[in-house]
Parts: sequence; C-alpha cells; structure tokens
Amino acid sequence: MDIFDRIEASTGGPIGQYRQKIEGYYTFPKLEGELGPHMTFNGQPVLNWSLNNYLGLANDPEIRKVDAEAAAKWGMAYPMGARMLTGHTALHEQLEKELAEFEKKEAAYEFNFGYQGIVSCIDALVTRHDVIVYDAEIHACLTDGKRLHQGSSYSYRHNDIKSCEQKLKVACQKAEEQGGGVLLITEGVYGMTGALGILDQICALKKKYNFRVMIDDAHGFGVMGPTGRGTSEHFGVMDEVDIYIGAYAKSMATIGGFVASEKRVIDYLKYNMRSQMYAKSLPMPIVEGCLKRLEIIRGEKGQQQREKLWKITKRLHEGFRNLGFDIGPAEACVAPVSIKGGVEQATRMALDLRENYKIFCSIVIYPVIPPGMVIFRIITTAAHTEEDVDYTLKAFTEIREKLNRGEYDGEMPDVVKLLKK
Repeated sequence: MDIFDRIEASTGGPIGQYRQKIEGYYTFPKLEGELGPHMTFNGQPVLNWSLNNYLGLANDPEIRKVDAEAAAKWGMAYPMGARMLTGHTALHEQLEKELAEFEKKEAAYEFNFGYQGIVSCIDALVTRHDVIVYDAEIHACLTDGKRLHQGSSYSYRHNDIKSCEQKLKVACQKAEEQGGGVLLITEGVYGMTGALGILDQICALKKKYNFRVMIDDAHGFGVMGPTGRGTSEHFGVMDEVDIYIGAYAKSMATIGGFVASEKRVIDYLKYNMRSQMYAKSLPMPIVEGCLKRLEIIRGEKGQQQREKLWKITKRLHEGFRNLGFDIGPAEACVAPVSIKGGVEQATRMALDLRENYKIFCSIVIYPVIPPGMVIFRIITTAAHTEEDVDYTLKAFTEIREKLNRGEYDGEMPDVVKLLKK
C-alpha cells in the first residue's frame, strides 16, 4: 500500500482524529498580543493560563533590551555551523561555565534545542550492554531517547519507590552479567501534573545499588529550591544526581537547554551527541540573552519573582482543593484539573471557558497523559495576580455545576466555524 494512501485512510492518531473539528481552536490556537497572563484569542481578550513563563521573564524589560541589542549586534545567523566546527564562541563557553557553577557540577554543555538534546544525551550515554530504568510517565523526549537504546530497559510505576527498587534490582543484576551499567531516568517535576519526582527516595537507593541518576528538570530549573537551582536542590540531593538536564523554555522563556555533570562525562557528550554534532549552534542573541536570564535567576530579582510565583501557585492549589476539585499530587507550578467526563464534555467546557468566561487554558488528553484521563492544565506564573486566581476559581466552580447538570453533554462541538479570520 502506498504510504500516503495509508496515511489518508488512517484516523489521524489519538488527537489527530479530531482535527477537522478542533484545529485552530483547541489545537494550533493563535494567541496574540504581548506575552503574558492577558492576551487575545479568537478576537477577544482572555486570561491566559497556558504560557511556560514561570518567572514572568518573557516580557521583562531588562531581558527584552538585552535580546534586542544582541540581535542588532550579532544578527540571528551568527555563529553559523555546528559547535565542533564553526559554531563555537567564548560566550557559549561562558554560559556553560556559569550554568555548571549554578548547578554545582564540574561542567555543562548547551543544547541548541532541549528535546533533541535530551534524546541525543541518552543515546550517547548508554551502549547495548547498559540497562535503563525509567519512570513510566517520563516526558516524550526521554521516551524517544530510550527508544534509541539497543539494550534492555525497565519501567517502574510512576513515583512508586517499591516498583522502582524492584526494577532497579533486576537491572543491576542484568547489567553486571552483561558488563554494563545502569542509568535511571526520572523527571524533577512532571510538567503535566505538577507532581515532583521522588528524587530523594531514588537517590537513597544508591547506597544499595550501583547506578547513575539522570533527571530532566525542565520544569524545576530556575523555580524549585531555595535559590532556584532545581528539584535536586529542593530535595537536598544535588550531589547525588549524576546528570542534570535543564531547559531554557520554561523559567528562562526562550529556546534551548543544557546538561551538567562531571567534566569527563561532558567531554564525552560533546563529541558524541548527534543532535549537537550535526546541527547548528545556538544563535548568539539567545546565548547572550540566556546569560542575562541566568543573572536574574541567581539574583535578588529572581528570588522576588519566585516568591510571587509560589504565592500565586499556593493560592490556586489551595483554592481548587478547598473547592473539592481533583488536582492530584500537584506541588509545582501546574494545576491539572481532572474532568469527570470524556473528551466531548471537556471540549464543550473549554468552549464555554474561552467564549463566555474569557479564560484560556489547555485540554490535555492521551497520548500526552495516560489513557482515560482528561485535564485542564493551568500554568501559574509570577505575572499572574491573586485576582486572576480568584476569578478562575469562581469560573471553574460554575462550569462544574453546569457539568453536573448535564449542560456539556453531547457531541464534540465543531469550533472551526467560530474562528474569526
């Protein structure tokens, strides 16, 4: 069968099957205006809870000034080429040095794009003789990196330390038989649920088993811990985490990421991560902008922004829980409001939220989260206000009452006709 014919005949996948009714509204929506908690969607102002902008740096005047000046100075092309050949500069080295010092590691290396960097990092670290142990709900980039592994791998139940130890014990025995090692992969913060990874419990197992710990702390870097060093700082296990991965896309509100570890590991990765060896270096304006962002995160202003962020997050979490909403084990800057209904009901609720309450938040379904779950994902930022929180809590209380009365029953609405051109 022709590949294109097969694609045309397919349902389109778990989300793509709905594409004719949802594209442009629920998927690929256009948020317009200045980045922040109040933007424009489909021609009207909305309260926006869907930006990965934890510390509110996306529109910070200091940041925008540095970004603009750097773009004017360097252009977006420089440096042109991969790091190993022609894309390496002193500023790249400076940022890596400062990131390593911030994370209390010997060395660090930048990713031109976080997702690709993580995939290549896993691919480079392990051979077919090594064994991977991983949380069942790790992010797609970690899953894709694991898929490249030609050796054995074992998943443990999400945040279940007993399951983790059982799989770890088997993995260590297998690795010893094969002459390999064990890499345990987890997340610092699970970005869909706001749950923290059980890093302290995992690191405690290093006293019993021989393995290395890698954490993807995309949602913890700059936010978690007393000084924003991440979830490993929050749990007091920075020294026990062997490979720390941070992203620029969340607290820094830009593109890219980094890996920090022992110098011998970073030296090896620099010459073996395919997505970095064969792809263009991070452009200079982004590198210079990240230096400024890191300066803010480390300083007094960063601390003030974290305090604002946690004040908003605590108020929202407590508000939902006091009102009887299910947001699961959320502790970080995400509130996943579980919906007791199907995708059809959730889309009708989202339509009401956006059109009548002027609240924009994302619906999340499988394969982003496990099958059978439907959540409204609300991301808190330092730019939100207590008034934003209170208004949102009131709106969700009202739509829950409508849901219970059956007002959202029926087929998925066809929202394409609602889009304003």
